Amino acid sequence: MSVEVITKEDLQAFRNDLINDIKFLFSKNMQQSKEWLKAAEVRKLLKISPGTLLTLRATGKLHYSRIGGTYYYRYQDIQRMLTDASDSHE
Repeated sequence: MSVEVITKEDLQAFRNDLINDIKFLFSKNMQQSKEWLKAAEVRKLLKISPGTLLTLRATGKLHYSRIGGTYYYRYQDIQRMLTDASDSHE
C-alpha cells in the first residue's frame, strides 16, 4: 500500500485548476446573450446546492436582484466572483 502526501501547494493548484475549469465551462455554456439567470440556472451551472447559493448571497460574494419571490443573478457578476476568487488565491 502506497501513501501519498498532499501539500498545501497541491491543494492550491487543484483549487486553481478547478476555478479555471469552471470559468471555461461558463464561457462554453453561456455563449448566448442571456444577461440574467434564475437561481436554478446558476445552481446548475456552478453545480452547487441551494444552500451554497444562499451563502454566496448572504456573504455578499454574489450580487442578485429579487423580483417577487424569484432571485436573478447577472452573468457578469458570476464571472466577476469567479475571477476575484481565483485572483485572491494566487
